[in-house]
Amino acid sequence: MTRFTVNGQPIHYRLDPETPLLWALRDASNLTGTKFGCGTGHCGACTVHVDGLAVRSCQVRIADLEGSLVTTIEGLSRDRSHPIQQAWIADSVSQCGYCQPGMIMAAAALIERTASPSDEQIDSAITNICRCGTYPRIREAIRRAIRIRNGQERIEPPARPGTDPRDAARSSPSLRPVERARRTSR
Repeated sequence: MTRFTVNGQPIHYRLDPETPLLWALRDASNLTGTKFGCGTGHCGACTVHVDGLAVRSCQVRIADLEGSLVTTIEGLSRDRSHPIQQAWIADSVSQCGYCQPGMIMAAAALIERTASPSDEQIDSAITNICRCGTYPRIREAIRRAIRIRNGQERIEPPARPGTDPRDAARSSPSLRPVERARRTSR
């Protein structure tokens, strides 16, 4: 049997039970935010949550997940309102972005179980590889996410995915003075 829950939806995969979770998510469920990197569990690009723990999905067979709760980057927060996602955007963590879904999932699992992680705890929890070297910004984003979660900092949510940039600019409070200046200069 291969019945478990993915992003809050019950799933029954009719795939070989030996299929790695990564390929079930990407190929059968079209959840392509979970990235294929190395296929050996070293890089972390495929990190998802299984029952709340960060897991390298390329190393887990779907047969081993019976009854589990799986969360992918798509299920973490549909509107990017999770504190980690807010902090990631505010601190401009991403460069190429390929490893970021896995990084975000590892960081989200960390702050779920650790109230105020030390640098050593962050380093041991975030073993994902980032070829762009965004590690200092990752550490800062994790600290910011904790402040957001604890109500010590507030960030305006970003525009919804798929929003036309012109519409996002019109609705952004920080850009309204610029818009007014453009109107008066015409």
